[in-house]
Amino acid sequence: MKKAIFIIFIVLLIDQISKVYIKTNFFYGEEVVVFDWFRIHFIENNGMAWGAEFGGKSGKLFLTIFRLFAITGIGYWLFTSIKKNAHNVLIVAVSLIFAGAMGNIIDSVFYGVVFNTPGGHEIAALFSEQAKGTLFFGKVVDMLYFPIWSGDLPSWIPYFGGKSFTFFNAIFNVADTAISTGVGILIFFNKKAFPKVEE
Repeated sequence: MKKAIFIIFIVLLIDQISKVYIKTNFFYGEEVVVFDWFRIHFIENNGMAWGAEFGGKSGKLFLTIFRLFAITGIGYWLFTSIKKNAHNVLIVAVSLIFAGAMGNIIDSVFYGVVFNTPGGHEIAALFSEQAKGTLFFGKVVDMLYFPIWSGDLPSWIPYFGGKSFTFFNAIFNVADTAISTGVGILIFFNKKAFPKVEE
């Protein structure tokens, strides 16, 4: 339990500090080039993968409520795994997934009321009197961008040939990284995470 709590605490701390810093120091869309293949690029989205959106405000509310139910299920999975003395691989993986999901839920639930939503060339302020959003309608902050390669694809490639392409073009955050890492651990170390029970 202590190991799980420590992992969750560290991931949430780094995730929220990075998001608050970016939101209160960067203009929307601002980019800082750290290396050619790594940039800090501030964007926001409603919380779906790849920034997808659906259903307007109703879709956003449904997504947030769904994520609250999902995090409850993940938390129960983590609790029962600890109780059953599951392998450390499973505990670490589920802890990372739980922490990442919680990090993005914090954005979705609270960021609309703790930050103002500036217009034009302004930077958001934390705990601003101008924050007029509502609970459950905050946006998720993303900033990690790894455009490892950009260029035009060869014309002989079906459909995509001759078009510009960037690998890797997703922009994500620390919480997303924790979720992906947790899922990756479950996939690559599934035999340790889910050992077969001997008859």
